[in-house]
Amino acid sequence: MALPPLHSIKVFEAVARLGNLAAAAVELHVTTGAVSQQIKALQGSLGVELFEKRGRHLVLTDTGRALQQRIAGALGEITEAVLALQSGAKQVPEAIELTLSLPPADGVTWLATPLFRFMEESRAVRLKVIKATHFNQVDWRRADVAVVYGTPPWPGFWWRLLHGIRMVPVCSPQFLRGPQAIRSVEDLARHRLLHEDNGAQWQQWLAEAGYLGAGAADVYFEDFAMVLQAARDGFGVALSDEIVSSRDLDEGRLVQPLALSVPAVHNYYCVCTEAKRERPEVMAFIDWLMSTAN
Repeated sequence: MALPPLHSIKVFEAVARLGNLAAAAVELHVTTGAVSQQIKALQGSLGVELFEKRGRHLVLTDTGRALQQRIAGALGEITEAVLALQSGAKQVPEAIELTLSLPPADGVTWLATPLFRFMEESRAVRLKVIKATHFNQVDWRRADVAVVYGTPPWPGFWWRLLHGIRMVPVCSPQFLRGPQAIRSVEDLARHRLLHEDNGAQWQQWLAEAGYLGAGAADVYFEDFAMVLQAARDGFGVALSDEIVSSRDLDEGRLVQPLALSVPAVHNYYCVCTEAKRERPEVMAFIDWLMSTAN
């Protein structure tokens, strides 16, 4: 049997290592579709299934795992040999550099672990992360892709919805017990309502809940991180998203006293310039961000 092309073997190794078509595409400087086609062609030529889908993730089959173990060592030796030659010729392999702009950490904690894993496991991609709270604060001289909390349109830019937020009240666990316990919408009248906007999000939530009253006070913070910290410390009740506050909810720092959720006024978007959109590694990285958010 003829051996499959070396390039398809290299693509297989990247997907097997990273567990994601889009992440492999970023590293290989190609589109996600090109990676998918190479994997399909390799499986077809070998007559075996190398991956299986579990939800939105790709997992190696037993056959694929056995192939990966043999190939990883072989490709490692080839890479070392090529690097030795290039070193002798004073040539350095060019790394792919991408710069990602993110809002403050409290808004995108759900992206932190996948990003750290991507930076650790991707061999050919050097990812830099910078910060910008709003779209008009993004430094597009540096950023290739930005995760933006806001509402399009943004003329001259391309965007895609990353995470559609549904807001639900969150508060300290102490508000589930005692005389100040929150058991119904009316109980919010005894508590401060915390927000980082002009109060429109809380007004929308209360209207959906059929409540025309207000909280004990309406407290504004400029930074969403301060809103969440105030809620953790029992200073009042905030509105947040289950994904955005997943770690706080999982670890018990915050709880959801009421189940009603409503669409947010703003959402998280992937944004890039039309010029950057032409780069296959940028679009592949956006595909990876989308798969991570989903």
